[in-house]
Amino acid sequence: MPIDVKGLSPLLSVFDMPASLAFYRDKLGFRVTGDSGQSDESGWVMLELGASTIMLNTAYDDGERPLEPDPARIAAHCDTCLYFGCPDVETAYDHLRSNGIKLDPPTVAPYGMKQLYVTDPDGYNICFQWSVGDE
Repeated sequence: MPIDVKGLSPLLSVFDMPASLAFYRDKLGFRVTGDSGQSDESGWVMLELGASTIMLNTAYDDGERPLEPDPARIAAHCDTCLYFGCPDVETAYDHLRSNGIKLDPPTVAPYGMKQLYVTDPDGYNICFQWSVGDE
């Protein structure tokens, strides 16, 4: 019998939780559904947008965060991309631009997905995409 999976919730390590929440919650529109009890200064939060969830966890414990991120620790963040199914990529583009996010317009990949890429404050890539055949 296969494993019964009901969802996926990746955990991202973040340098500055208030900056990450300002991006995910205030600009992208995620809703906080759980946290470690400290509001914007939480060490961990669960976020939801539609049927998708992600978790953010601070990379450093309270009082241990350096002034700048360690380049070696974040070097591979750009190799990570979260892909969200988004039936209306153009509306997502308009929403992000209206929230002050600078990004290139959506493009269609050779395999038929209309895609909109944005980078979060920690250098992780996010893609909102949908099949052009399903538009």
